Amino acid sequence: MIIERAYAHGGPYDAGEWPWSLPCVRELLRDGLRFTAPVTFVVGENGSGKSTLVEALAEGFGLDPWGGSHEWRYASHRAKSLLGERIRFDAAPHGRRMLGSWSARQGFFLRAETALDALDREGLAPDARSHGEGFLAAFRDKFLRPGLYVLDEPEAALSFSSCLELIGHLDRLTREGAQVVCATHSPLLTALPGADIVEVGDHGMRRTTWQDLALVDHWRRYLADPRAYLRHVLE
Repeated sequence: MIIERAYAHGGPYDAGEWPWSLPCVRELLRDGLRFTAPVTFVVGENGSGKSTLVEALAEGFGLDPWGGSHEWRYASHRAKSLLGERIRFDAAPHGRRMLGSWSARQGFFLRAETALDALDREGLAPDARSHGEGFLAAFRDKFLRPGLYVLDEPEAALSFSSCLELIGHLDRLTREGAQVVCATHSPLLTALPGADIVEVGDHGMRRTTWQDLALVDHWRRYLADPRAYLRHVLE
């Protein structure tokens, strides 16, 4: 692992304004977020703050908020987020050299919304392949060395089999010394053995298990009886 703990540097903030109004952000300000496994999944409903959280972690590490590898940091004109400016890290024993030197840092930030632009800058020709194939090309060609890899809902472009391939990439990557933080809605990805799962919501942040995830329970129930859900949304 590279990062042992993330926290937000102090300073005034208005708890009624975004992003400070998000419970998970206020908990980060108060207690920080400790990492206990090479892969951490961040799950939660839309609007819970999971994307805000992982984007800020990427920015704090020096990755461009638009996405891409560390070599392309701040290639876009997008400013750092309010939270990203405050993120600081405590290094894990094997991450001290990387966190102590900008030139030693390696990693990649893949966010679904801006992936095409980032993949184009990385020379992965997104116009010549499907969205999902572009994601897989990034995993195969850029997720290779020890570093921090941050993903924001990568399953948005992936099929079932491609999600399984991504799990294999993440497992091999972390075995070679990398660390992964991934915001996701996917019960496939979160089933990766040994991964830490942090659920964000009105409660702030809490660790949970795959078996106890609400999204896993909902998918089980839906696949067993779709009509039980659809009768509430279809006239």
